Amino acid sequence: MSSVFDCRDADQLLTGLRHARQAISRGELIVLPTDTVYGVGADAFNPAAVQRLLDAKGRGRNQPPPVLVPGRATLTALTESVPEPVERLVEEFWPGGLTIVLPAQPSLMWDLGDTQGTVAVRMPDLHATLELLEETGPLAVSSANLTGRDAAIAVTAAKQMLGESVSVYLDNGPSATGIASTIVDATSLVRPGGEDAKVRILRLGAVSRDELQRVLGDILEAPDEPA
Repeated sequence: MSSVFDCRDADQLLTGLRHARQAISRGELIVLPTDTVYGVGADAFNPAAVQRLLDAKGRGRNQPPPVLVPGRATLTALTESVPEPVERLVEEFWPGGLTIVLPAQPSLMWDLGDTQGTVAVRMPDLHATLELLEETGPLAVSSANLTGRDAAIAVTAAKQMLGESVSVYLDNGPSATGIASTIVDATSLVRPGGEDAKVRILRLGAVSRDELQRVLGDILEAPDEPA
């Protein structure tokens, strides 16, 4: 049976984090709060657990989950290279609502789905979640909802959708903004692309285009022209 812990209570927070760590180590799923929306998480290095996450959401391998990390050092460990413009993005927007797609470190023994050799990485801006990540290591985390439904901004909504497929629910109250992270693709800065290498916006969310433009300048790909 699933357990729910109120992270706003100090005693429940400690107990909840312990149960969450244990669930992750067993290859089970947890729901955790972030600074954007609630996420459903699994051990990123446990392929069966990642598949369990995809199954719980009703999602295929063609939609691999992003990975949440506790800091910049883990970004460096998980990716082939961190180019200077990405360093600028990390300096400005981490921890926070920016997910960055880069080529994955080829030596990693994991299976997140059909990633085409990339990984989407984010450092969330929530102390309890960062504390959990420090102890579990990188977690594969997708929004806590069934595919096609709105992302959960409260743990009750996540539990209604995901039910007993999740072992531990960590409740931190309503999400501060309820706005999902912005996702940018910076793979062309690492892989051969010549002078036209750009950072491409895959999804706008918590970080605006104007904010990205301020940091990246003309390295940010221009928006599509209207038809």
